[in-house]
Amino acid sequence: MNIERLVEMANDIAANQAADRPSAVVLIAQHLRRFWEPRMRKQIIDHLHNGGAGLGDEARAAVALLADPIHNQK
Repeated sequence: MNIERLVEMANDIAANQAADRPSAVVLIAQHLRRFWEPRMRKQIIDHLHNGGAGLGDEARAAVALLADPIHNQK
């Protein structure tokens, strides 16, 4: 999938969760884990590791949480 589209989607999810500020990052990461297929998650994590251009603050933090093996357990 096009990385620009994945960034846009991650930012949209972040915008929808922003109202619940204290747990927004966790909710965004949970959403990505539940609803994005593994290759989409890998692409956005790789994108973050390469600078994460275009990711908003909450989306960036959620992808970092998603990439963290400690938090990536089911």
